[in-house]
Amino acid sequence: MADEDAQETETTGSAGDDGSIAADDFIRLAYTMRTAEDGRVVDTTDVEVAEDAEIDVEEFDIEPRVIIVDGGYVFEAVEQELIGAAPGATGEITIPAEDAFGTYEEGQVRTVSASKIEEDDRFPGAQVQIDGQQGRVITIIGGRARIDFNHPLAGEDMEYSYEVLEVVNDPVEQAASMLSLYVQAVPDMWVDTDIVTETSEDGDEEEVEKESLYIEATPQMTLNQQWLFSKHQIADDIISRIGVDRIVVQEVIQGYADLMGDLSDLDMEGAAEVEEMAAELDEPAAEAE
Repeated sequence: MADEDAQETETTGSAGDDGSIAADDFIRLAYTMRTAEDGRVVDTTDVEVAEDAEIDVEEFDIEPRVIIVDGGYVFEAVEQELIGAAPGATGEITIPAEDAFGTYEEGQVRTVSASKIEEDDRFPGAQVQIDGQQGRVITIIGGRARIDFNHPLAGEDMEYSYEVLEVVNDPVEQAASMLSLYVQAVPDMWVDTDIVTETSEDGDEEEVEKESLYIEATPQMTLNQQWLFSKHQIADDIISRIGVDRIVVQEVIQGYADLMGDLSDLDMEGAAEVEEMAAELDEPAAEAE
């Protein structure tokens, strides 16, 4: 186990060179994170490592990630290692539990009524939602259940190995990395220069050039709750980070049948939302008949 009072680091690279990485840079990062005690793979961008760990590489997108340095994409200790490094730098850092997924707290193990748990989830190990909190069933005896509300990796020190592959300057890749935090499948995007008419403070109309990021919205994106409620904030963040003037979201409506056909690409929560919306759309039609 790692010493909780110190972080062990071993980094190669030319920190301080002209091409060194700064906070807010976009970089392509390859990494693997394991538990320090038993070497269990928690997350990786390496297909071979994932296969050895029996992670389903067909289900998950296993490839190096584009991240914003100092943007909260990785642990703070890793961010500090990356700042000042150069493309090609490699390193390994041990992150104490309190700086990773938190210490294990016995007070987060609580007894609740088993009636709060769906019948299909009433077994040890089931992941459940209780009063808005995610937890894991430990035992169920009679009408009572013991639930562990700690993060599954709480109390575990982490070993994080990485390689900085390159600095990413393409605005589309940058935007895609940011949007991927909110939507499961990133839609098609491109940047174009538009001529738009604006009205000046004097009331005169003038034509100006605008760098526009175009996003072709998918049903998964338009029905995503985070996007629905936070799209203006997300757009402001993307605009400020990648330097475009505006974002244009294009929605292609293919008809009701195609929308229902896209249900198979949504997660269960999203599919339920679409089905509920579809039922509401059908009600007026039924009343009209």
